[in-house]
Amino acid sequence: MAKGMGGARQPLARQRPKVAAGKKALGRVGAAPTKKRTTGGPPPKAKVPPKPKTSATIPSPTLTKSRKAAAGPAAKRRPIKQLSGQALTAHATAVWDHLAALYPDAHCELDFRSPWELLVATILSAQCTDKRVNMVTPHLFAAYPTPAALAAATPQAVEEIIKSTGFFRAKAKSILGAAAAITDRHQGEVPPRMEDLVVLPGVGRKTANVVLGNAFDINHGVVVDTHVGRLAIRLGLTSETDPVKVEQRLMQAFPQERWTLLSHLLIWHGRRVCDARKPRCGDCSLRHICPSSLV
Repeated sequence: MAKGMGGARQPLARQRPKVAAGKKALGRVGAAPTKKRTTGGPPPKAKVPPKPKTSATIPSPTLTKSRKAAAGPAAKRRPIKQLSGQALTAHATAVWDHLAALYPDAHCELDFRSPWELLVATILSAQCTDKRVNMVTPHLFAAYPTPAALAAATPQAVEEIIKSTGFFRAKAKSILGAAAAITDRHQGEVPPRMEDLVVLPGVGRKTANVVLGNAFDINHGVVVDTHVGRLAIRLGLTSETDPVKVEQRLMQAFPQERWTLLSHLLIWHGRRVCDARKPRCGDCSLRHICPSSLV
């Protein structure tokens, strides 16, 4: 009777101790074991993920063999000292003597028979090789032998002939404009004066210097193209990068009668030995006087 007075019997699950439920969870496949936390102690430390391997995910701070080889020459370069006065003159003379002996036949590599042909060829040579220009100009001058003939041509016809030189639309516009200006203002003759040349369409100081020096034998200035600008810095003749300032510096360092040939000597050496990306310093006869030499 006492058992009956206890009321309804509880379900079996409520009568089992809590530890039994834990044991049952441990018995399930794939279930993670639970750790019993004690009161009053520090919380369990969180798991720290393992550090990634340096060689697999993070590039090593040390240079590889190939990168060392690439960085080596640049690290060996010495700072170029700006020369002046007698020191600059003496160094410029040494550079001239070596280049003149190395390239006794240096000359303008654009083919031309008249100042007009040289003017047109120089305009076409922008962002183009002299070899390519020399392949195009015979066809152009055969079709339009004089400035007047070219001035009367259509842009489409000229563009078709000079297309392989690149930027052909802009170049066609320049040579057509120059042809018209020379025909109207100078009676079809290229003027031998800097102030008259630089106002022609497509003609700047560099182009004018090319025409004056090579077609008229007038040493008005130094032609500064990419080769001349690069070698002037490497050879320690200047630290300037602006073409106008480079020209002024070279005009100070060299006598006026050498200005035209100087540009050819530097251009020839830049094309044959002192390459922009990988200069062949080991084959250069100027390496012992060149402050940029890597040997």
